[in-house]
Amino acid sequence: MTELNRETKETSIQCKLDVEKSFDSHINTGVGFLDHMLEALSKHSGIALDIKCTGDTHIDDHHSVEDCGIVIGQALKKEIFPIKEVERYGNATVVMDEASVTCALDLSNRPYLVYKVPLLGKVGNFDVELVEEFFHALIMNSGITCHIIFDRGSNKHHIIEAAFKAFAVALRRSLVENKKIGIPSTKGVL
Repeated sequence: MTELNRETKETSIQCKLDVEKSFDSHINTGVGFLDHMLEALSKHSGIALDIKCTGDTHIDDHHSVEDCGIVIGQALKKEIFPIKEVERYGNATVVMDEASVTCALDLSNRPYLVYKVPLLGKVGNFDVELVEEFFHALIMNSGITCHIIFDRGSNKHHIIEAAFKAFAVALRRSLVENKKIGIPSTKGVL
């Protein structure tokens, strides 16, 4: 289990994360739509997440969303690396009604994000471009290579939720134990 705190002039975040799911998740970021997405991420990844964020949402949700991504990414990195005896690679396509999103990832310890989900506008009060900001912050701080690709769909809520769930399932699959492989790299280290 990893515990992190992050304090800035814009946000105050307390986070506890465990890839072994040793506790029940509790999520309160101050951004309702992000809470909903993080609940889906926790549930479908099998990762326990306890996060509380107090942010300057009177300005907008940007700082809270991005900073939550930073902290979750940092916690994931501490939980995952040094990597050994796991599959390393994971992929998933998740459908929600008319929407379909695919995620492929590599626990490479080389952060890289390909995000091809062309959305504009809002879901409720939530600016949809913040989804990419969240994933960028998470990926750059976690050491994961991740491709999130929109397949089809029209409902923004469904598309975004499918993206979070696809990431969660791909992450869960990449963390499956594989004792045969040892360190899953010909380099001998990740």
